[in-house]
Formats: sequence, structure tokens, C-alpha cells
Amino acid sequence: MTDLDADRYLARIGLEREDVADGEGGDGSEGRDGGEGDGGDAGESVAKCDHETLARLQSAHARSVPFETLSITGDPHGDYDGEPIELAIPALYDKLVDRERGGFCYELNGAFAWLLGELGFEVRRCAARVADGDGGYGVPADHLTSIVTLEEDGRSDDPDGPGVGGADGHRYLVDVGVGAPVIRRPVPLDGSVVSNGVGIDWRLVSSERPDADYRLEYRDRAGADDPEWTSRYILGDEPRDLSYFAATCEYHSTSPDSHFTGEPIAMRPTAEGHVTLSPTSLARTVRGEQDKRAIEPEEYRRLLAAEIGIRPGAD
Repeated sequence: MTDLDADRYLARIGLEREDVADGEGGDGSEGRDGGEGDGGDAGESVAKCDHETLARLQSAHARSVPFETLSITGDPHGDYDGEPIELAIPALYDKLVDRERGGFCYELNGAFAWLLGELGFEVRRCAARVADGDGGYGVPADHLTSIVTLEEDGRSDDPDGPGVGGADGHRYLVDVGVGAPVIRRPVPLDGSVVSNGVGIDWRLVSSERPDADYRLEYRDRAGADDPEWTSRYILGDEPRDLSYFAATCEYHSTSPDSHFTGEPIAMRPTAEGHVTLSPTSLARTVRGEQDKRAIEPEEYRRLLAAEIGIRPGAD
């Protein structure tokens, strides 16, 4: 059985315990998510559970653990045929931390919620439905996201929005598994606008639909004088166990009707945008400007390692 270790997970995203610790010690038990297969390091200090630390963790995770679907599709130019997606914390930890792979929303947000809980954050996994571009949304629970509640907000120095206020003032959407455009910082549930630092703004508004509490929207300010807000997904506020997402995870990883079972996706955020690798091309996006080139089949696995940071089938 995989040995679950929050410090090793932190190392996977380029952080150490000292980068997030509150300096006051603690038994690491309060605020844990309590999901399947949870484990931790009793006796070590938990994190300083404020906005600054949460933002640091989210940004580090987004930059370090890629969004990729090769477990579903296999390697189009190699002998890796993929593997089943297991929604249990030990399996997710093994894939993301021990084998240094990425994943899609159920894996990335599922595992990150475990880490946040181990560090002392009050976190709940929530179900969302992704916008389809035609005014509709996907099947229920076709996306897993998280909401974190902070006792101390610490947003007074945040240049992207006002101080907190209202019942949702200390509650944030935290998502490291949405793909591009990337959500690099916590998005407050109070409606404040947050910039991802590379030209994309995010906000949450109340949903007018009976099956959702909030709607996540973004606008791309790169090259646009008056950009419109676009719906990314709708979500409910009710906490969900990982097992709640098993059916839609299986659908998205096995059904020919799922957009994840077609061409493999491999995307990693960079300091100023993101890089995306397909079986035939490499695209680098910097503040809304994309540079794309064709690649040869023999380049694909090298670029997976060099640009995305994964080596599927190497473990």
C-alpha cells in the first residue's frame, strides 16, 4: 500500500513544509477532508491556513502537475496502452507523487483536496458541470472541484480585489484540474474578480439554475478592449465523497462519446501561459499569443518529458 506523505506531495509541487507551516505546531488533525484512504503525519505542524498559503499551494500545484489524459488514450506513438483511472487516495497519490504523472480533474482536484486537508485546511470536494460552448452544460458531476473555507482571509493586500465581505467572504473555489485557461489562484465565492496573472480574469456569480449554486466565469483580456465574461462551469456547494464521481469518471475515461477518449491531452502551465502537446503539434501560449509548430512522431515522447514533464509507461 502506498505510504501517504504530505511532505513528499509538497516536494512534488516544489514546496517544503517550511513554505506553508504556521510555525505553531499542531497535531495535523483539524480540518482534514476525511476522504477515502486518507493518511497523514500526526505530530507535524499544519499549514498556516490563510489566503496567501492557499494561493501559494494552488499556484505551485498548477505549475508542477500537468493536465494529461494518456492513462485514458495511451501513447499514440509508443507502446503505452494506458491504465484504469482509480478514484482512491492511495492510487491518486501513487500516480501523481510516486510516479510523477499528471491527470484530469477527478485525479488532480481529488488528490489536491487530500493534501489541503492534511495541511489543516477546511476543504470540500464539489460537483460541477462544464459549459459545452453552445449554452448548455455537461452531464452531472462531469467535473470535480473544491471549496476551501478560511478562518483568516488575509486578502487586505490583494491587488486584484476588495477585502472580504458577506457570508462567502472567507470561502474560495480552488481548482487545479480545469485545463486551459488555468485557474492559478483561489477564486472567492463573494464575486470578487481575480486575475490569473497572464491576462485571464475569473469570478463566481450566483447561478440562476436550480441544479447549481454558482457559475464560474472568465474573460480573456489579451488583445480585447472590452472582453465578455464566458461561463466555464456551474457547481453545487454540497460536499461530495470521491466515490460520488466514480460513474462520470468511468464515462469520461471509457465512453467513445467522451471528448477525453479521443486525441490525448497533455498541457502544462508556464510562468506566462501554457504549453500544449498533441500527437502532431506543440503549441506554446504566452499571454494570449500562440506559437504552434508541427512535430514528427519520433519527437512526441521526448517532448512529453521535456515540455510536459511526464514519462508514461516508464514506471
